Amino acid sequence: MSEQNESNEEEFKFFGLGGCNEVGRSCHILEYKNKVIMLDCGMHPALSGHASFPFFDEYDLSKVDILLISHFHVDHSASLPYVMQQSNFKGKVFMTHATKAIYRWLMQDFVRVTSIGNSRNESGGSGSDEGGNLYTDDDIFKSFDRIETIDYHSTMEIDGIRFTAYHAGHVLGACMYFIEIGGLKILFTGDYSREENRHLQAAEVPPVRPDILVIESTFGTGTLEPKAELEKKLTSHIHATVTRGGRVLLPVFALGNAQELLLILEEYWEKNEDLHNVSVYYCSDLARKCMAVYETYTGIMNDNIRLSSSGNSKKSNPFEFKYIKSIKNLSKFSDLGPSVVVATPGMLQAGVSRQLLEKWAPEQKNLVIMTGYSVEGTMAKEILKEPQVIQSSTNPDLSIPRRIGVEEISFAAHVDFQQNSEFIDKVSPSKIILVHGDSVPMGRLKSALLSKYSLKKGTDKEVKVYNPRNCEELRIAFKGLKIAKILGSLAEEQLSMLKAEIQSHINSEEEKITEVEDEDEEMNVEEGEQKKDNVSVDTFKPGQIVSGVLVSKDFDLNLVQLQDLNEFSQLSTSIVKSKINLKIYADISLMIWHLEQMFGYINIINDDDEEWECIIMDSVDVFIDKSKGPGLHIVVEWINDNLVADSLADSIIAILYSIDSSPASVKLTSAHHHHHAKEEETYTTDDDIEARIKKVSLLLKAQFGDALNNLPDYSSTITIGKNVAHINYRNLQVECSSKVLKDRIENIIKRGCLLSAPLSIPSKIK
Repeated sequence: MSEQNESNEEEFKFFGLGGCNEVGRSCHILEYKNKVIMLDCGMHPALSGHASFPFFDEYDLSKVDILLISHFHVDHSASLPYVMQQSNFKGKVFMTHATKAIYRWLMQDFVRVTSIGNSRNESGGSGSDEGGNLYTDDDIFKSFDRIETIDYHSTMEIDGIRFTAYHAGHVLGACMYFIEIGGLKILFTGDYSREENRHLQAAEVPPVRPDILVIESTFGTGTLEPKAELEKKLTSHIHATVTRGGRVLLPVFALGNAQELLLILEEYWEKNEDLHNVSVYYCSDLARKCMAVYETYTGIMNDNIRLSSSGNSKKSNPFEFKYIKSIKNLSKFSDLGPSVVVATPGMLQAGVSRQLLEKWAPEQKNLVIMTGYSVEGTMAKEILKEPQVIQSSTNPDLSIPRRIGVEEISFAAHVDFQQNSEFIDKVSPSKIILVHGDSVPMGRLKSALLSKYSLKKGTDKEVKVYNPRNCEELRIAFKGLKIAKILGSLAEEQLSMLKAEIQSHINSEEEKITEVEDEDEEMNVEEGEQKKDNVSVDTFKPGQIVSGVLVSKDFDLNLVQLQDLNEFSQLSTSIVKSKINLKIYADISLMIWHLEQMFGYINIINDDDEEWECIIMDSVDVFIDKSKGPGLHIVVEWINDNLVADSLADSIIAILYSIDSSPASVKLTSAHHHHHAKEEETYTTDDDIEARIKKVSLLLKAQFGDALNNLPDYSSTITIGKNVAHINYRNLQVECSSKVLKDRIENIIKRGCLLSAPLSIPSKIK
C-alpha cells in the first residue's frame, strides 16, 4: 500500500518482517532518505526451526544501518545472534544496559532449553550445535560483544539517525525509541504498559510529537481488569487451592511478569501465617543469574523499589525473598503436599512448566493459572480451552487426561484499548502503524481509532491508521522541510541586528509611555507593559538574501561565512588559481586595442622594457614577457572563486586567440605599416543620426535582450532587477543609481560609437 508523492526522496517506507497481524517474531524495517533502521528481531514461540524466524529472506539485511532492540523477550530479541553472526547484516545494535545484562543469559538458556532446531525439544541436551540449531553459544558470545548500550533519556546520533530511549514499563530494561531521520520523527513503543506495578514505572510520554507512531495492539479493543482486582483474584484462587491440599502452577516467562508475581506472593505470604508452611518455588535455570540483575538495576525501577533499596530499611533489596525458594530444575523439588510453583517457559511448550502440567493435569484439586499473554498455536492457548486430554510433549502418542483447573488472570504488561487510546491522544501522531497483535483484535483497534478520529478526516489534522501484513510494504509520503542554522560571525551579525531592533522597540514603547504618563499614569503603565510583552522581532524578512557557505552533513544544514568554515565543519579551504600560456603574432598596442574594444577599460599596472601587465575587471591578470620572442608570449591568470571570473577569462582568451586573424587587426596593421597620407584625417560617415542610434541600440539589445525598452524620443531604458538605467541617445548620457550597470552601458555605447562613427565619439563618453 502507498500514498502518492512527488519525490521518492521524501517517501517513508515500512516493511514488516514479522509481528504484523500476529504476535511473535517482531521485526520491522523503517526506510527514509536512504537510511534503514530495524526494530527488534524476535522468534515465534509457537514455531520451530527457520519457520520461527522473521522473513529475513524477503529483505537485504546488509542495508540496515541500525538495529534497535526494545526488550529482552524471546519474541523481540531471540533471532539477534543469527542476524549478527550468520546473515549479511553489517549495522550497529543498541539496547538498554539492563536488557543487555539479561539478554546473554536468556539467549544461552534459549539455546539449551528451546527447540530451535529441526529435531530438538525444549528439555533436551546441553549443547550448542546439535540437531541443526539455528545458532550456537559461540554466536551468542560473539554477538554480545558487538551490542552497544543506551541510557534512558540519552540521545545518540549515528550517521544522521538520532534516537532516544524512554521507559516503556512492560519488563526491566524495556524502552520506547524516539527516532529522527532528516526531520521525520518516529516513535516505536515496542511492548509497553501505562500502569505502574510493584517494581516498574509506567511508560513515559515523550516530550516531542512524532509524525509516525509504530504501536503495539496486543489486546485490540479489549479492556483489562484493574491490577488490585487481579491481585485479589490471584491470591484468592491460590489460597483456596493450597488450603484443600492442591498444587498451583504459574507458567511465566523467566523474566518480566514473573518478578511481579513473586513480589505479590512474597507480600501475601508475609501477611498470612497459615501459609508459612506452604512452599513457593521459582523454578528456572535463569532464576539465580537474572535475579542478580534485578537486584543490580533497582535504580531504574519505580519510586517504591528505589526507596526500599536505599539502605535505610533492614531489607535493602525487595528481590531478596523470605518465602520463595529459587531452584534450577525439578531434581530439587519435593512434590509432597500443597505448593505453588512459578515455572518457565510461559507458553507451556516444554521445559519445567510443561513437565508439571502433565504431572498435575489428572488431579482435579490442582490449578494452573495463566498470567500472561498466550500466543496462538501454543499449549498455553490450548489449555485455556480446557480440553479433555493433552498430548505428552515427549511422546506424541500419549494422551493425558486433563482434570486440573484452569484460570486466566492476565498480568501481561500491555495496554488495553483505553490506555492505548489515551496514549495515542497524548503523543498526537498524524500516522499510526499497528503491530504486535493478531489480525482480529488489530482490525478492531484500527476501526475504533478511525471512528474516533473520523471528524478530522479530510483536514490537515487527519489521522491515518495502517495495519500492514508481514512482507507488505507500506509507503507514506512526507513533505520535507529544510532548515539551515546560521553559525559563527554570520549568526553574530544577525544577533546584533536582533538586539538593535529589540532596543529600538523598547525605546519606542518607552517614549509612548512617557507621552501619555501625565494623563493617566497607572493605566498607561499597564498598557505599556502589555505592549512590551507583545513585541515580536524577526531578524530575517521574506525574500532577504543571506550570503554564506551552506554545509550539509547527515541532514543538518549549516550556513556559515567562509572564514568560519573550518571552525564549524572541520572543512578546510584553498585558493585555486588557473593559468594558461598562449602566443600571438601582433604587437602590444594592437592587443590593447582589441581588449579595450571589448571591455572599455583595462588597468595597465606595468609597462617597461622587460614586462607588460594589466588587470581586467579586477579579476583576470594578463602578463607579457617582452624578453621572449618573436611574437607576444602571454600568460593569463585568474582565481577560480566564481563563475563570473571563469567566464571573463574565457572571453579574454578567445579575444587574444582571434587577434591574428581579425579583419580589424589587418586593417589597423596595414595602416600602421604604410603610413597612409590621410592617416591624420578625420574619418567621416554618411550615416545619419537615426542609423547610428539604431546601430548602438542593436548592440545594447545583443547585450541586454528583453531588458532593453526603446522609447520614441531617442531614448531607451534598461531594467535589471530593481535597477533602471535611462539612456539619452542625443547626448549619450546614462542615468542609473547602479554604478556597475551605468559603467557597463557606457562602455557598450562607446563601442557602438566606434562602430557607427569611429572618430565622432562625444567627449562625454571618452
